[in-house]
Amino acid sequence: MSVLIVYGDDIIVTGNHTEEIFLIKEMFAKEFEVKDLGTPRYFLGMEFARSKKGILVFQRKYTLGLLKETGMLGSKPSTTPIELGDKRKMFRGNSVDKGRYQQLVGKLIYLSHTRPEIAFATIERKVEVFIDADWVGSVDDRKSTSGYCTLVRGNVVTWRSKK
Repeated sequence: MSVLIVYGDDIIVTGNHTEEIFLIKEMFAKEFEVKDLGTPRYFLGMEFARSKKGILVFQRKYTLGLLKETGMLGSKPSTTPIELGDKRKMFRGNSVDKGRYQQLVGKLIYLSHTRPEIAFATIERKVEVFIDADWVGSVDDRKSTSGYCTLVRGNVVTWRSKK
């Protein structure tokens, strides 16, 4: 069996049948300008390393780059990520760049999809529901906010936020 992984003009051909892989490469070479770079070491933010046990995939470089980009390279884990207190202090003078925010969220989603141990870090088989309400808590218009989310095995399956 052979597998083709295609992203733009980058292609990885892999599998357990050497002759078939050679034929696929030959077929591509007849139609396109091809440069065989050998065994991949880096592709789409993923790093590959071979061992006797198989192929290891890791994203140390991608993750470190993401931490550096967000200014969180030296950060330490925290049980309370936002300082408790007056919300007005937190938002005063800070504007959010929507495009940058969406780009960072996209990168985090990509990281979680390519790393099953991040996406499925919880091994407990349970369903959890979290509900919260903040009455008259909006800094701008004093409206109430409420929301809920449902998790199955630690993964969000439904959520709603209402203002």
